[in-house]
Amino acid sequence: MNDYILSLVCFLATLALYFANKKLYRRRRTLLLMPLVLTPMILVLLLVVTHISYQDYIGETHWLLWLLGPATIAFAVPVYENLHIIRRHWLSLSAGVLTAVLVAVYSSVWLARLLTLPEEVQRSLAVRSITTPFALEAAKQMGGQPDLVALFVVITGVFGMAVGDILFLRLAVRSSLAKGAGLGASSHGAGTAKAYEMGQEEGVVSSLVMMLAGIITVIAAPLIGQLMW
Repeated sequence: MNDYILSLVCFLATLALYFANKKLYRRRRTLLLMPLVLTPMILVLLLVVTHISYQDYIGETHWLLWLLGPATIAFAVPVYENLHIIRRHWLSLSAGVLTAVLVAVYSSVWLARLLTLPEEVQRSLAVRSITTPFALEAAKQMGGQPDLVALFVVITGVFGMAVGDILFLRLAVRSSLAKGAGLGASSHGAGTAKAYEMGQEEGVVSSLVMMLAGIITVIAAPLIGQLMW
């Protein structure tokens, strides 16, 4: 297939499927219809049917991954517009973010070692709870594998997005601050999208926590790598 046609097909298929899936999800909010779940499944099926290799697909659409950076930074806008929430709860949010980063990294690596997974998988799992741009940078410093990192980040986000409501209900969590912080710290961008579905305050807190957790993990990545391996 001509390179130009291949690039156009991959680009249009990805965007068309994603936006169609989003529209469908707005009408019926179920786990299987989440854009992060259904769209990749259809894309994989499409690649298999058309005999387009993963290497060719990612080569033609890798710049879409780059857009995750600006998209993540865009979450800062509602945070700025709601600074009064941050000022009111800065101490509890700071303590929560630091705790979340430590627990996420340690528990991921501990579980991977318990299952005797290869060291490369352990290093990739360590950053699963932060959003993709931060996770890729942190994993690079810790020796993680980019494709594995992206996979673990997506799985973590989808899982948190799916079970967040259930956990909050079971644990009787009613605080908007706690819900937003929990989703942002554990499920990054996907969790933040879910938080905005719950309410403005949940979304703002989730956005802030997601960004802070990512920044802290990237800064601490070299030290984490030395201490854990």
